[in-house]
Amino acid sequence: MVQTTLCYLERDGQYLMLHRVKKEADANRDKWIGIGGKFEDRESPEDCALREVREETGLTMTDYRYRGIVTFVSDRWPTEYMHLFTCTGWTGTVNPDCDEGELAWIGKQDLLALPMWAGDKIFLELLDSDAPFFSLKLVYTGERLTQAVLNGKPIL
Repeated sequence: MVQTTLCYLERDGQYLMLHRVKKEADANRDKWIGIGGKFEDRESPEDCALREVREETGLTMTDYRYRGIVTFVSDRWPTEYMHLFTCTGWTGTVNPDCDEGELAWIGKQDLLALPMWAGDKIFLELLDSDAPFFSLKLVYTGERLTQAVLNGKPIL
């Protein structure tokens, strides 16, 4: 089992997105995702999100919100519990040289046209609708989303 965080930094109707193009053996290769990564020992979800955002973007989050937990089940990778955050306040400037890929501000209305995991589109819609804290389980066979369960109820 893997514990991770993912954060969507928001400004003027846009999210700061990461296009994962720098690592060949990346499970997210060529996909657009938010900012985040794996927990380190003794970290809380907030600790991990703060560290990952700082490492990948150069920004220090000052106004962020824990939005939900996403359980990823895959026939290729270990089960992952991803703690999902949004952020509307930070200090610093975006680092143009991210080790994980290319950072870009993308309008929310343009996100769904980008190459991304099908399940990401579900939780992005939940974030956009300001849904209360949620639990979302996403089951993948290869790269195909085969099941989605929101707060214990199947939606796919």
